[in-house]
Amino acid sequence: MTRCFTFAALTLFALQAFAADDPQTAPPESSDMKAIFNGKDLTGWDGDPRLWSVKDGAIHGETTAENAAGGNTFIIWQDGTTKDFELRLSFRCNATNNSGIQYRSKHITDGKVRNKWVVRGYQHEIRNEVKLPSVSGFIYDEGGKRGRTCLVGERASWGEDGKKITGQLIDAEGFEQLFKLDDWNDVVIIAKGTHIQHYMNGRLILDFTDAPELALRDGILALQLHAGPPMWVEFKDLRIKEIE
Repeated sequence: MTRCFTFAALTLFALQAFAADDPQTAPPESSDMKAIFNGKDLTGWDGDPRLWSVKDGAIHGETTAENAAGGNTFIIWQDGTTKDFELRLSFRCNATNNSGIQYRSKHITDGKVRNKWVVRGYQHEIRNEVKLPSVSGFIYDEGGKRGRTCLVGERASWGEDGKKITGQLIDAEGFEQLFKLDDWNDVVIIAKGTHIQHYMNGRLILDFTDAPELALRDGILALQLHAGPPMWVEFKDLRIKEIE
């Protein structure tokens, strides 16, 4: 934990060397987005039935003391993959734990897995917090070695010497004003080749170009329930399109 915090603190310090870029907004939504959740049931999704349900038109994931997650667990979209894509959705959660959106990821079924729904790969972090760096939107290497690969506010790339930060997209005050605590927040994820962008509530908050030899190019989409303290998270209006 200390090591991760130190890395995050150093990264935030490095960002101070850059003036914030002019705010960039999400591209307009095209008419060919495909809905991937029907708002009524979990058709097309697979997760632990003890933990996942539909509530008020949203995918609802919840752990309790009686129904705990045996390790991080996910509900997995069954009807496609995420190669070059644009994903749009809204989420909200409580503040006792964290969640995430997995993309270009892998369903792990071999070896000593703690449950039937273990996923590894790129994760768009989800938290009900406003204090950088532990907020929604950073890229986490779920099940991998790079940890917090790219933080909110960073324009960065990964090369032979690790991550290089080249710009600042939003600062701490800006994110605190942007994010809606205890309410619905809108996410857009756009990935093409090694280039990934995360938007929150219409604003670009992360721009990352991965190293060709490390980049994940395709894989599954999944939503996370994190092991640990009881929590809930909800997702609605999920839609996706392939980018040619």
